[in-house]
Amino acid sequence: MTETCPVAFFVSDSTGITAETLGSTLITQFPDQPFERHTVPFVVTVERARQVADRIDAVAAAGRVPVVFSTVVDPDIRGVLAGSRGFFVDLFGTHIPQLETALHATTSLQPGRAHGLGNAIRYQRRMSAVEYAMEHDDGQSIRALERADLILIAPSRCGKTPTSMYLALQHGIRAANFPLVDEDFEQHSLPAPVAPHVGKCFGLTSSPMRLSQVRQERRPATVYASLAQCSYELRNAEEMYVLNGIPHVSSASMSVEEISAMILQQMQFDDAAP
Repeated sequence: MTETCPVAFFVSDSTGITAETLGSTLITQFPDQPFERHTVPFVVTVERARQVADRIDAVAAAGRVPVVFSTVVDPDIRGVLAGSRGFFVDLFGTHIPQLETALHATTSLQPGRAHGLGNAIRYQRRMSAVEYAMEHDDGQSIRALERADLILIAPSRCGKTPTSMYLALQHGIRAANFPLVDEDFEQHSLPAPVAPHVGKCFGLTSSPMRLSQVRQERRPATVYASLAQCSYELRNAEEMYVLNGIPHVSSASMSVEEISAMILQQMQFDDAAP
């Protein structure tokens, strides 16, 4: 980062996840602006807010542009942050009055509700899904496979593990994942434990060049990482998906969030929610 690039502050009275997610989404619309980013969680007192405001003012005094994305609930704390020399984007206060009008109700003004325990049942569902995904990562367990909501299949290093974990943590999806190996391609069949659950399967692919690059980082100068091997596996994987009617998507140029959104849509997990 240069000493003149704008600085984004994601300020929250809780974990900062929401402020960072929403704020980052907004600034990605300015690809020519390389923002320096700082997440400031748990700003729950006016004193702490003043410290943050001083930090923001120091950035402005240095001739840089501070942009403050805030999901702080308390109006006094918001007022301190808004009084700083940063450009203040109130992701909470801007919309709450509109919702109060529409719902004919008053907000509780309780901080941290978005990423606290919240609904205990949904929280437990997500934690249980994470445990399931960890146990069933990369085909290491077939225990209770019938309980899976989703089974991801793909050649090695196509993104099965991060996608499974994201779906579990964010959406409470019990996701198992299995690697497709040469034996599967030679027999032109799904892995034996997966075959009875084909209706739960979703496939991932990639581009040969991208897959080779990823594998080179793990096992350089091997047949496993060669462009020829990657092409062979991806070609056979796609044929397997088509033959078995398995929906699939390429992870070559998609983020985990985008891949997960495609899976949720195509597998019709309409009620999946954190």
